[in-house]
Amino acid sequence: MIYNNQILKKFKKGIRQLAVLIDPDKAEADQLSNICKYAEQNEVDYFFVGGSVITHGNIHYTIQALKKQTDIPVIIFPGNASQVDKQADALLYLSLISGRNPDLLIGQHVISAPAIKEFGLEVISTGYILIDSGNVTTVQYVSNTKPIPHDGIEIAVSTALAGEYLGMKLIYLEAGSGARRTVPEKMIQEVKRQLTVPLIVGGGIRTAEKAKEIYLAGADIVVIGNAIETNAELMTEIADMKKLINQSLQKEKQ
Repeated sequence: MIYNNQILKKFKKGIRQLAVLIDPDKAEADQLSNICKYAEQNEVDYFFVGGSVITHGNIHYTIQALKKQTDIPVIIFPGNASQVDKQADALLYLSLISGRNPDLLIGQHVISAPAIKEFGLEVISTGYILIDSGNVTTVQYVSNTKPIPHDGIEIAVSTALAGEYLGMKLIYLEAGSGARRTVPEKMIQEVKRQLTVPLIVGGGIRTAEKAKEIYLAGADIVVIGNAIETNAELMTEIADMKKLINQSLQKEKQ
C-alpha cells in the first residue's frame, strides 16, 4: 500500500517527499521519457497524474507510458470521475473542502466509486484546499469555487482540521497550476502545526529555493508540475536540496 508503506512511513520519520505532477494534455512521448529519466536519477517519490480538464490527452496511455519506463509509484490526481485507471498504484480521492460545490465535495466521488471498487485501486482520502494565488487558476475556474484568501490563515487552519477530523488521510494546500504566487509559508507553518496527518503543498513552485522555503515551512510532500515542462533539470535542483534538508533534519533528531 502506497499510503501506509511509503507516504506515512516517511512522514513518521520526518522525511520530506517530492511528487511530479503530469498533465496528460501536455505529456508528449519524448517529454515524458525525459521526465522519467530525470525522475529516476533524482529519486522522485511519486508521479501524480491528472488535471482539472483533459481535452486531448489520455490518462490511460500516460499512466501506461510511466509504468513502462519507471518503478516510481503512479498516483491519480483526478479532476473528475472519468480520470480513473486500473494501471495506477493509487488514487488521491480529492474532496474540495475549501469550496461549497457539492459536485466536488461528494458528487464526482459517487460516480467514480463503482469503478474504483472494480479496479481495486488504493484510495487515499485527501482534503483538497485551494488558496488564492493572485490570479484565476484553471482549477478555480473549473471547480467554480472561491479559494481561501492568501492571508486567510485561520480559515485555512480550520478547514484543514475539519478535513482531518472527517477522516482525510492527507491535506493538500493548492495554489493551482500557473499560480502567480505559492501558498504562503506562514499559512503552511500554522496548518502543519495543527495537523497529525501528512501535508502536501503545490502550485507555483518554479525554483529550488521556493521549494526549500515550502519544505522548511512544514510541507511533507512538495508537488511540482508546470515548471518542469520547460526545465526538467529543476527536478535535480529540488531533489538535491530535498536530500540536504532530510540529512539536516535527521541530524537534528540524533
